[in-house]
Amino acid sequence: MGQRPRPADDRRRPQADVPDLSIFPTNLGWFGLLGRADLLLGVLVGHASAPEVRRAAARQLGEADRNGNFRECDWSPELRRRLAQYALGARVEFHDVQLELPGLTDFQRRVFAATRRIRYGQTLSYGELAEKAGFPRAARGVGTVMKSNRFPIVIPCHRVIAAGGRVGGYSSPQGVGLKLRLLAQEAGEGIGSSE
Repeated sequence: MGQRPRPADDRRRPQADVPDLSIFPTNLGWFGLLGRADLLLGVLVGHASAPEVRRAAARQLGEADRNGNFRECDWSPELRRRLAQYALGARVEFHDVQLELPGLTDFQRRVFAATRRIRYGQTLSYGELAEKAGFPRAARGVGTVMKSNRFPIVIPCHRVIAAGGRVGGYSSPQGVGLKLRLLAQEAGEGIGSSE
């Protein structure tokens, strides 16, 4: 079943229900930004190619939108530039980025909020993050929330490590290797510096 062409004047108006996808290369791999209006729906990091980012976006959207459709464009040039600068080693924070976070439990919301407060160059253990979120005995639950993070770097789950300084996991195509690169990059900018 093919789609009927839209009238010429309708092509300029964005369809509110179809997310936008911005794809761009960085020295940390190919990144993607999924957005709708002014809200970020997801960040895709560390992919080997633009087609891989498209496939990952379709998988992520398939869960939320069921159809996996997106419109490829430069959705948020300013956020794209900031992420590219971050990938080059610049000290960039993303506290101001508005996220679409539907259907979260109070626990998930509080864990993500506490994760966003971890400063550049600093780390917390899963247990420390659980305590900061108000759930001091929920380190394993924090790990589960980190696995479900659709906003790597923006919600800096790479700054959450296992007890005893072990790195823990990281769900990107490059896995723990990318987490180690991010932590090393941030350490070079000065651990413990505050804003």
